[in-house]
Amino acid sequence: MQPLLHIVSHTDMDGVTAAAVAWHAHYPENAPLRVSLAGYGEVDELMLETLRGDARLLVLDLFCQRRETVDEVDTLFPEGDEPLLFDHHKTTEERFGNRKWMVIDTSACAAKVYYDWVLKRDLPAAPRRRLESLADLVDIANDRDLWLGKRTESRLWQALVTLCGPWSVFARLVASPSSTLTEEEKDTAERFVVRQEERFSRAREKVIRSGDALVWVGADLLEYGDVSDFCGLLLDRSDDPPRLVAVANRKVSGDWAISMRSREGLAGRLVGLLRDGRKVRGGGHGDAAALYYPSSYKEGQIRDTLLSGIRTADDQDRPMGLSLGDLLQAKLGK
Repeated sequence: MQPLLHIVSHTDMDGVTAAAVAWHAHYPENAPLRVSLAGYGEVDELMLETLRGDARLLVLDLFCQRRETVDEVDTLFPEGDEPLLFDHHKTTEERFGNRKWMVIDTSACAAKVYYDWVLKRDLPAAPRRRLESLADLVDIANDRDLWLGKRTESRLWQALVTLCGPWSVFARLVASPSSTLTEEEKDTAERFVVRQEERFSRAREKVIRSGDALVWVGADLLEYGDVSDFCGLLLDRSDDPPRLVAVANRKVSGDWAISMRSREGLAGRLVGLLRDGRKVRGGGHGDAAALYYPSSYKEGQIRDTLLSGIRTADDQDRPMGLSLGDLLQAKLGK
């Protein structure tokens, strides 16, 4: 008898879809299954608790937040075992991409990374049929998480995650892996989107724009679940899109959480440029990342640090001095 499998996944559309893929890949042959839908604040403890116990671990769309956790997984991971973590974030690949216990592919969402990998395994007929029926949903999740904007259903599915919570949507996908929304599901999601568009209209009138570099969305302008769609609106459906959109939100503790969206990897670069280990910390992938500031900061101060980071990134991209090619070209020109 195999040990209990513990599936740990994220709480957004990508994570929920990845968890559903894992469930259908392993049920009922490996049942019972334990599933934890969690955030970054919980993932380290869940991983270590599982690895130190008797259960097997499968982590999707999440990564350890402490270096000590990575070191312990290195020690506990049996040589030759199948990978136990599947992710797609650029920061994970850059820092720890050489680990044998993980599979990372930044070109797809985590659900697709795991889906493509597990379909290559030797699966019984029933799980394989269920996984094949999830193909369209995985494509929808991929469209949503990578901001491809090709599947209109992706916004409706994300609306259901926001409205009903990740566990409710996960239960729906366990009961029915179909990507086709029922009439009731579609109606509820569409009504949410209409109200969301009204909030977006009000928010657009109050954002602060700093040239083509930054659009700052102050606290209390948006509600939970609005960030990605509103940022996508400014970046993809605007005649004059900014390079970066930053959305401010005060956590219950008083600290600031700044969600950033961009194109061409600028959000991810700012996380690396502005993180100093004391005042600011952040994470995410190239065009969707976050920074966290202490409560003592004012919105204007945070905005200034982002603009300073963008200037630094631009300075790094400028060629420094003359290259050998420049000198040869100048000589030939004479």
